[in-house]
Amino acid sequence: MVFGMGKMKTGTEGAAQAALLSAMLGCLTLALVNLGTELSKEFQTFVHKVGKLWMPGAEGIGPYSGKETLMLVTWLFSWLILGRILRNREWNMNVVWILFLFGIGISTTLLWPPVYGWLSAHSLH
Repeated sequence: MVFGMGKMKTGTEGAAQAALLSAMLGCLTLALVNLGTELSKEFQTFVHKVGKLWMPGAEGIGPYSGKETLMLVTWLFSWLILGRILRNREWNMNVVWILFLFGIGISTTLLWPPVYGWLSAHSLH
């Protein structure tokens, strides 16, 4: 712990920033993969195959298994990478919060059925 100028600094903000940003990237991946499976049957088949690689009963739940798998892989690897990058440093927390909230907002919007339904209906496939 470092004390100075009346502020206590623990050095753990970098780890928290990595956790926030990796969670956002996982959610964004889920939203984009979900949209991709709506837009392309080939991509939907690929995503389903990814889920069937390791998830028991994946045949019964369709491409959802692959969507969750890709989300988890993105979340885990981005957390490992960002955790290494931010281990001994920190970014401006306001910027991290803005990125996190913007990414979560985009993810939520893309997962909303009227939005991805409209995008699917108006795509060029």
